[in-house]
Amino acid sequence: MSETIQPSVENKRVRDAKLFINGQYVDATSGETFDTINPATNEKLAAVASASEADTHRAIEVAQKTFESGVWSKLPVADRANILCKMADLVMERVDELAHLETLDVGKPIRESRGFDIPRSAWNLRFFAEMAKYMTHEHYDMGNYMSYAKYAPAGVTSLIIPWNLPFMQMTWKASAALAAGNTVVVKPASYTPLSAVMLGEIANEAGLPPGVLNIITGPGGTVGTAMTTHPHVRRISFVGESATGKTVMRNAASQLIPVSLELGGKSANIVFADADLDEAVAGSIEAIFRNQGEICLAGSRLLVQEEVYDLFLDKFVKAVQMIKVGNPLDQATDMGALVSRSHLETVDNYVQIGLAEGAKLASGGKRITALGDGNFYEPTVFYDVDNKMRIAQEEIFGPVIAIIPFKTEEDAIRIANDSIYGLAGVVWTNDLRRAHRVAEQVVSGLLWINCWYVRDLRTPFGGAKASGIGREGGRHSFEFYTEAKTVTMKR
Repeated sequence: MSETIQPSVENKRVRDAKLFINGQYVDATSGETFDTINPATNEKLAAVASASEADTHRAIEVAQKTFESGVWSKLPVADRANILCKMADLVMERVDELAHLETLDVGKPIRESRGFDIPRSAWNLRFFAEMAKYMTHEHYDMGNYMSYAKYAPAGVTSLIIPWNLPFMQMTWKASAALAAGNTVVVKPASYTPLSAVMLGEIANEAGLPPGVLNIITGPGGTVGTAMTTHPHVRRISFVGESATGKTVMRNAASQLIPVSLELGGKSANIVFADADLDEAVAGSIEAIFRNQGEICLAGSRLLVQEEVYDLFLDKFVKAVQMIKVGNPLDQATDMGALVSRSHLETVDNYVQIGLAEGAKLASGGKRITALGDGNFYEPTVFYDVDNKMRIAQEEIFGPVIAIIPFKTEEDAIRIANDSIYGLAGVVWTNDLRRAHRVAEQVVSGLLWINCWYVRDLRTPFGGAKASGIGREGGRHSFEFYTEAKTVTMKR
């Protein structure tokens, strides 16, 4: 499953990170910093400025002043789009540097960073830049009266980004908010801030006016609270776990700030007996072990119909045991290191809970010590899991799959919906009618049929139940990041 590869810290392209406010990199006013750690070695990568409440307020006030000046909000849409497209070009010019940094900071395989995350980040910028040029306003003729609706930028937007896909998530949110004409304050996660901070350099080089994009690093309890309670903030978009999402929503309520929340998931990945089992095995492995399982869309509950349960399990376990866990900078690595030692311990604790609950362990279940001091964990397969078990109900956010047998289509739907979450789902079947029936009845914001993680940026993205509030993507992003105004006049 893994080779004894000893990862090494490669700091040649890593430098300390500062706050990015009003187009300039600055230290925190206190001078305080925190360390960001390489998950593959648990050695320091860089010192990162630790912002205070005052630093955060300064960034928000700069963003408000810049918004009011109209230097960005009143710039013609085509001009805004040109700058964002230039940012996309610069991202791709620096794709190797950004991917290297992302892999060092997150622990994910360089193959994913270089081949998907950073190119997708450039596409985020280009997509929303281009779409903004074609968003239409509404006009209604009422005889002696005429009404029209304008969609104006909302104002200062707070974006709070998770640690698992930092650069891609940052550009996914910021590109839409910026394309709509807003000014933005971003808080990257403290575990993985390095790539996000570099977007400031790219913005400056592309000609984004100072103060339009501001990036603040620091503790969530300080920076995040200020970003979700300041009266100048008019939109908040948060990606993270559900408990923190509730805190963000409570904070926002104090100022009646609209929120978009993408939260946790425990998605059901359903394999019917008539599915192409080889395709389902390959897709199901991708759906749980990509990014070390540290992805909200993971198909972490694998429901398999009884007729093919044993055959599927045999194929699945054999394929899992071929996964190469190793140095994230090695192009041959399939799975890298978990983001932190504390998160590795959380994942391992869930494995112990699963064993105590009576789930059977088919593969994995241990930290990999042969790779040195990094946070490497074996791809772990539990089978004969009862959906009431904690490993089937709680988000582990790691490389741990819970395989659950089911008898009928109705059983599969019932088990899939027996969760507080409703972010995503997957259905593997060659029965077209069944595919549509199940897709309609599984409660989730997204559902894939015979595939996983395929995203068209025009479509709505978000979750149901405890998986979130609101939708972004395509016109849904522009609806969220703008304020609608209806004007009616007599002819």
